[in-house]
Amino acid sequence: MSGLFGDWDGSAADARRVQQRLAAEVMLRDDAPEAPRWLGGFDVGFEDAGAITRAAAVLLAADTLQPVATEVVRVPTSMPYVPGLLSFRELPALVAALERLPHTPDLVFVDGHGIAHPRRLGIAAHFGVVTGLPSIGVAKNVLCGRHDPLGALAGEHVPLLHRGEQIGWALRSKVRCNPLLVSPGHRVSMQGALDAVLRTLRGYRLPEPTRLADRLASRRD
Repeated sequence: MSGLFGDWDGSAADARRVQQRLAAEVMLRDDAPEAPRWLGGFDVGFEDAGAITRAAAVLLAADTLQPVATEVVRVPTSMPYVPGLLSFRELPALVAALERLPHTPDLVFVDGHGIAHPRRLGIAAHFGVVTGLPSIGVAKNVLCGRHDPLGALAGEHVPLLHRGEQIGWALRSKVRCNPLLVSPGHRVSMQGALDAVLRTLRGYRLPEPTRLADRLASRRD
């Protein structure tokens, strides 16, 4: 745990301090390979009334978006749910799942927020800083901020704003579906995060990396 959270003392108050420190390390410029070979999709579920954290990782070929490897890791849940501190609950299992993949992804999509977080360190940003990987957050619900109404067509998008700052995008990924909240995590720009998600949509609400990870994380076999 110390390797993931630095000098965190285990308390919620100190977790917020760690978030603020790590948020300063987030890099919001495109630093992934221009032609990535591998994409990673990550999601987390829970079992046994939350006692077990179940992390799913999917490795996809970037040119075809076909999965080439999947991993599921189960670890004891080490922290109760605290709003805004989700990464301290989920990150150990996610990193364990990443380590089992046969190749390191060039770009990672995480089910959750990147910098679209009150302290600018959601799970995708925390994951990116700790692993050093370019990362993008793809969330289903707003954690903080507001956005203007979206058009009805797939691909419509508007900025997600918080305290006068753009922290992501609201994206209509599929007609008649609620928008996704897309935000850069680490080593990805604001526009780069949106473009990457648009490139990986295949007619579903979720982009392929997190769609496949979500499906895997939701199973109980």
